[in-house]
Amino acid sequence: MENFTAVEEKRKYKRVNSSLAIQYKNLRQLGEAASGSLTKNVSEGGVCFKSNKFISLACRLVLEISLPNSPKPIKAISKVAWIRKLPSSDQYELGNQFLEITKEDKASIMNFVNAALQTNL
Repeated sequence: MENFTAVEEKRKYKRVNSSLAIQYKNLRQLGEAASGSLTKNVSEGGVCFKSNKFISLACRLVLEISLPNSPKPIKAISKVAWIRKLPSSDQYELGNQFLEITKEDKASIMNFVNAALQTNL
């Protein structure tokens, strides 16, 4: 039997390409200033964005994502699921899995993703 579960799990949630403002910082270094970036894509289960610095796998990050039409940013704690250096660049792209997020914030992300999917049809 072939092992498809790893691939299926990676695509558990529908994701949409998006350029949302995101602030992030290492959970263990909360005294440091947050770094800013733009998302590449977002889903109910996580987010992908670029960073100017290498962040190790499984590192916990505190995220604040600004959704359009939302008065306050979505807050979540995530785990870095994968990271890759972008070719001919000093930047990294990293995929983050949400670990802790309120039901309200998760619902806001779901609504954003679903609305974006409807628009792209």
